[in-house]
Amino acid sequence: MPRYEYRCRTCGDTFELNRPMAESSAPAACPAGHDDTVKLLSAVAVGGTAAAPARPAGGGCCGGGGCG
Repeated sequence: MPRYEYRCRTCGDTFELNRPMAESSAPAACPAGHDDTVKLLSAVAVGGTAAAPARPAGGGCCGGGGCG
């Protein structure tokens, strides 16, 4: 189940909720009980040290096939 992050406009608290995607835009009350909240955009961080895939030898638009 996806996790969504919200911020309360009343108290400024930031909190997360697990809810189905179908309910992602439904209103969410903050833990303190305030109803004036806004859903935040979350950036997914993907880390790793893998190198970019190697390009095929020969170049060209068709992978070295000489497209004219």
